Amino acid sequence: MDERRNVSEPTGVWSFALQIGFFAGLIWGAVKAGEMYFKFTKIPASFMAKPFLAPAFINTTAGFWMGWLMFIVFSIIAALLYAALFRKVVGHWAGLAYGAVWWALIYLLVGPSTGMVKWIYRYDWNTIWTDICLFLLWGLFIGYSISFEFTDEREREPSITN
Repeated sequence: MDERRNVSEPTGVWSFALQIGFFAGLIWGAVKAGEMYFKFTKIPASFMAKPFLAPAFINTTAGFWMGWLMFIVFSIIAALLYAALFRKVVGHWAGLAYGAVWWALIYLLVGPSTGMVKWIYRYDWNTIWTDICLFLLWGLFIGYSISFEFTDEREREPSITN
């Protein structure tokens, strides 16, 4: 009898990160839209498109979709960056920290200076906590998905059938 080892091909880092980034933007962009719809936050789902589009266009339906598309592109870039730097980190804490760092960069540094968001002191606590939680979960999704794929080796161990 011929014994064969069943070994799966290793996952492509960049294609996997691209997929995770796309779905992170799609899913968490929808959650961001839901936050705005239910008035948990005052920051619109199209906030990432504000520096690039006319202010009158942002509050239209097309502006909403353009903002969601910008969030997807941002998520893809963030996932590729995470895969490049942290894919071998085990556990979920790095993903939570990654989301927190992105929140701080966008809401405290880049966002106010580019007009993407107002300065943080102009928002109520509901808006601040809602968006912090969104970015923590977004970072967790990206970080844990990528690190689990590249650190969990149980699936790649050879199995010998007798």
